[in-house]
Amino acid sequence: MPKLIKSQDPDALAADMIAEFIQQKPDAVLGLATGSTPIGIYKKLIEKNLDFSQVRTFNLDEYVGLSQSHPQSYYHFMQENLFKHTNIKKENINFLNGLVSDIQKETARYEDLMRQTPIDIQLLGIGTNGHIAFNEPGSPQDSTSRKIVLSQQTIKDNSRFFSPGEKQPEEALSMGIQSIMAAKQIILIAKGQNKTKAIHTALYGPSTTDCPASFLQNHRNCIFILDPHVDI
Repeated sequence: MPKLIKSQDPDALAADMIAEFIQQKPDAVLGLATGSTPIGIYKKLIEKNLDFSQVRTFNLDEYVGLSQSHPQSYYHFMQENLFKHTNIKKENINFLNGLVSDIQKETARYEDLMRQTPIDIQLLGIGTNGHIAFNEPGSPQDSTSRKIVLSQQTIKDNSRFFSPGEKQPEEALSMGIQSIMAAKQIILIAKGQNKTKAIHTALYGPSTTDCPASFLQNHRNCIFILDPHVDI
């Protein structure tokens, strides 16, 4: 069962945990998330002026059809919110490529890289429908990196990042549940009352495909950090 921590400042707590690990292991391998949840964590990591020169990263997902330079791509998000503010080496940044024609080859490449370079700490958010990365309800526990058709709920939740009339991707490449569970440690952050139901189901409901985050109950080293508005 995941360890549960309620914090007035989840961003600071998560950043402190990640920073301490990097200081202890300069060549740390980090699994990183995008969206609104981790932005505050990345800001606090930047403020710490850590040495990222040996750090390697894997991001959870990327939209299908968006280039890395597209302002709504997750690669661009990471550049703007973390990478360009650190001394991380470009060759140490690993991402799924949403423009490839051979999806199966690309996702197999990513899985091979993660097997060769296991993730030490995986940072996660959680969707209001219980998804982690882009593993929507129905995603099996043994799923690996693959193309996913996004649910209407996820598209609606993410529409705030797109301008009115801007075409919003409906597919993404994402690490699978099994890929995420392979991380040595998982830190899931949830902020806001709208995440209460998903967190409650993930922690206390059955471990099923109905709530992909519920599979985290089976991880050996998982921490849920919640702000006071998550009513658990």
